[in-house]
Amino acid sequence: MDTIYIEYAFKVSPKEPATEILIAELGYASFESFVETEEGVTAYIQKEEWNASILDDIQILNSDEFEITYTFEDIEQVNWNAEWEKNFNPIIIDDLCSVRAPFHEKPNTRYDIIIEPKMSFGTGHHETTHMMIQHILKNDFNNKAVLDIGCGTGVLAILAEQKGAQPLDAIDYDNWCYLNSLENIERNNCSHITVLEGDASLLQGKKYDIVIANINRNILLNDIGIYANCLNKNGMLFLSGFYADDILKIQTECEKHMLKFEEKLERNNWVALKFLN
Repeated sequence: MDTIYIEYAFKVSPKEPATEILIAELGYASFESFVETEEGVTAYIQKEEWNASILDDIQILNSDEFEITYTFEDIEQVNWNAEWEKNFNPIIIDDLCSVRAPFHEKPNTRYDIIIEPKMSFGTGHHETTHMMIQHILKNDFNNKAVLDIGCGTGVLAILAEQKGAQPLDAIDYDNWCYLNSLENIERNNCSHITVLEGDASLLQGKKYDIVIANINRNILLNDIGIYANCLNKNGMLFLSGFYADDILKIQTECEKHMLKFEEKLERNNWVALKFLN
């Protein structure tokens, strides 16, 4: 029997950062896929997961800072693979790293990552993933213990292993991302990555040389202290998922936990920061 989805079409004004926050909150409410539009975002949830009060805990809908309206309707079964295949083109970052689908021709790059993203976040097309890939390419990952928190497709953990990192943990709270990361890690013949389903509460007692976190600003601000406690001496923390206007808040929170700002990458007003322990 085909899965029936309910489609919510949200109009958001102003779009940023409200759209990003809205997607994060909807993810916690069992919405499993999102498509950003000119007016806001379209979100999908399986009908069996839906109830009439599904949006009651979506706090941003009650915010005075943004105007958010929506409509919703049942839709026919969506072929997600066909949707992303229509729009997923291979990319090459800094002439070093390619991110492509299984049906794309293999390019001549040092690092080649094959991703079947389906509806998970992280193909390298979004500015934040692109910059995090750049950070990984520029830094020494050889024999480093690495955490990729909010791993999405697993693309950053995969590249980290290709650069010599081991062992690695890749964590995401979304079941779809967890399963998709497992698929992509197998597809890229990775042998040192452990994929976990959950959030920062899984990190108690764990230690890493490098922490990668490409998540939205609010989750970062809440969890930076946890990441700091996980870092070994002289460890590196890479953060993205927020705008240039948020740098001060992020940096202030990092400094509370004795993390020193090292480097900033910026792309279309999105930023990715590097901190040292």
